[in-house]
Amino acid sequence: MKCICFDIGDKRIGVAVSDPFGEMALPLETYYRKNFNKDLDYLVNLAKSRYADVIVCGLPLNFDGSRSEQTDKTESFIEELKKRTDIKIVTEDERFTTLEARRVLLEADVRRQDRKAVIDKIAASYILETYLLKLKNQKEKK
Repeated sequence: MKCICFDIGDKRIGVAVSDPFGEMALPLETYYRKNFNKDLDYLVNLAKSRYADVIVCGLPLNFDGSRSEQTDKTESFIEELKKRTDIKIVTEDERFTTLEARRVLLEADVRRQDRKAVIDKIAASYILETYLLKLKNQKEKK
């Protein structure tokens, strides 16, 4: 199963993809948002061009698991995305993914400006990795 993942933010959207076997999550790109409709069109076309079977969208929750304003904004975006494609769309908890991506980049001594350009796609790869691990664990339990 081929998956694509979107880490949806107000200014940027991190994108990651799985390998063709659905085993690994790979950072792909950071998309800089333009306007709502262009953003949706771009992401739908990207998912189709990557032959995605599933679109995984990060769901931003507070540290305690409660909802936030960003959760509502992201869910609204996802609802519009669903109207524009027949590709299955699922959400995955994205708590701590940006923090983890930032920590890894800091440990690698990546300059601040360079971190900004890659942090979202790395966070997307962590979100996708979590989703792929859940799928793998479900298969093993059967």
